[in-house]
Amino acid sequence: MRNILRKELTLSASPATYFFLVFGLMFFLPGYPVLCSVFFVTLGIFKSFQNAREANDFVFSALLPVAKKDIVKGKYLFTCLMEMTGFAVMTVATLLRMTVLKDVAVYRENALMNANLFALGAGLFLFGLFNLIFLSGFFRTAYSFGSFIGYIAAAFSAIIVFEAVHFVPGLGAVNAFGLEHLGLQLCLFLAGVLNYLVFTLVSYRHACRCFERIDL
Repeated sequence: MRNILRKELTLSASPATYFFLVFGLMFFLPGYPVLCSVFFVTLGIFKSFQNAREANDFVFSALLPVAKKDIVKGKYLFTCLMEMTGFAVMTVATLLRMTVLKDVAVYRENALMNANLFALGAGLFLFGLFNLIFLSGFFRTAYSFGSFIGYIAAAFSAIIVFEAVHFVPGLGAVNAFGLEHLGLQLCLFLAGVLNYLVFTLVSYRHACRCFERIDL
């Protein structure tokens, strides 16, 4: 499996995938929907799947002495590694905004979603959504990218909801600054972690079943 992951990182990956990880720094931007940074990271991952398809990577991988489910596992490991790298960048930006920069006026006056633990949990939810919709959908054919359109629609619908929720009366605490309402923030963050794990596991099992049935 280590060799398969190495192939993904060095041969199959598009340079754009690594470039788009920098978009995690968008969590520093005031007056901007910070969760769009998650979409850009997933867009970078999508570029690697495009690159792999055009290079017949899936046919090449099927010729290797590995099980078909290991090919799927390699793609999922690569995807999760890129997601967690982008998430780490977002986490650093968020922690700085929650501590050192928590009283900066440009952030305090921002009407959009604040960078806090709830935002990180929402980011994990979106990453899980990418795995659930795009990855499992792609492995039905190992060719069609139609599921990415579905992911875009679902992701931006979710972003709109997350951006709007703190305007609902009584739910303003989800947009807390710094360490305010920390218990609530932690619960929402853990909910995001759980969603990511469940979505990814369900997606992986479905992708393995679909890919086994494909005649490459």
